[in-house]
Amino acid sequence: MAVWFLLPALILLGAWVVYPIIYSIWRSLFDASGNSFVGLGNYGSIFTDPATLTTIRNNLIWVVVAPSLVTLLGLIFAVLSERIRWVTAFKLVLFMPMAVSFLASGVIFRLVYDADPDKGVANAVITTVRDVFASNTGYPGARPRENDASPDAAQNGAVVTKQPAQPGQTVLLPLVGLRPDAVADAAPATAATATPGSLTGTVWLDFTQGGGGAPNQVDGTEKGLEGITVEAVSDGQVRATTTTAADGTFSFANLPAGSYTVRLPQDNFSAPFNGLQWLGPTLITPAIIGAYIWVYAGFAMVLIAAGLSAIPRDALEAARIDGATEWQVFRRITVPLLSPVLLVVFVTMIINVLKVFDLVFVIAPGSVQPQANVIALEMWRVSFGGGNNQGLGSALAIFLLVLVLPFMFFNIRRFRRDNQ
Repeated sequence: MAVWFLLPALILLGAWVVYPIIYSIWRSLFDASGNSFVGLGNYGSIFTDPATLTTIRNNLIWVVVAPSLVTLLGLIFAVLSERIRWVTAFKLVLFMPMAVSFLASGVIFRLVYDADPDKGVANAVITTVRDVFASNTGYPGARPRENDASPDAAQNGAVVTKQPAQPGQTVLLPLVGLRPDAVADAAPATAATATPGSLTGTVWLDFTQGGGGAPNQVDGTEKGLEGITVEAVSDGQVRATTTTAADGTFSFANLPAGSYTVRLPQDNFSAPFNGLQWLGPTLITPAIIGAYIWVYAGFAMVLIAAGLSAIPRDALEAARIDGATEWQVFRRITVPLLSPVLLVVFVTMIINVLKVFDLVFVIAPGSVQPQANVIALEMWRVSFGGGNNQGLGSALAIFLLVLVLPFMFFNIRRFRRDNQ
């Protein structure tokens, strides 16, 4: 009777698990056409092809980084959830990403990591924080007129005056090369006034839209360049630094007597900082791991919180009565008692990251997918994504299965031991 009840499940298990594994092993021994027997040649290609070696390296990064951070954040959130009043809302918000599919999560983070700070949340936050501590003003493309720059003006991209100036004189630094719409909101430029004991000047866009105006003179419709860094240089050393006002004027007060060269450093003509290239080849893997952590941190928190609630409270209270601090209670009591749960969560996360596919496929642009590639995605690309080599794809599938099996057996043995 037991056999008859188990038979439907055994048939489904054989059709969906056993047969695909056996057929994949068999198919991995043949070439792309499936007609020529190549033995272990496809498995050899896995460890000799540079693209496949990149996927193995990326999977190793995933296995080391993602499960550790997910488990750590889950532990922190679980401990915090016991010390706040609105614990239900806290857990709901953190667990909510688990209700979203990986495909939708990938679309969300593709937008979060957009390079444009006006669209991407990540770069919007970074640029906002940076602007608090540093100016983000830049005028890329601005340059002096050819006959206004000194012979070494191009050195390091800086703009340097031809003639030295002394305190009490006025220096004019006209620039060109900017589109009028780039300074459309700028204030009109003002000619600086000579002040005894101070070296003053004006930096402005020496261009009158529609024609007119005199070169090297501040005309009424021309725009001042605000926020430009200006240096007073003497004997090769920077003696003073200031920035231009909204009308482009600047002033060095209380300069010692002498001759000074006025210099506009190259930083003035660099493009403003607009954040990081999250979807570039350098940061693409950490960016995708960040999206994975966002999805699974709540899941780890729920599992760890369940284990935390099962810890005997008398052990914690006894430690506090004996004079232990909260950090000592956490490190010496809570974490050791939670170690079985933490280990299960950690191993489960390893199994998940070995099979990650959706996030990498959706978040990584096509141009950087080779740098973000993982084994599961490479298996799909080789087999169905244009490679049409199901022999190598089957070998990758079996290789991935071999990587996952030890962690699955470890979890099963631990579950059985705990049940006993």
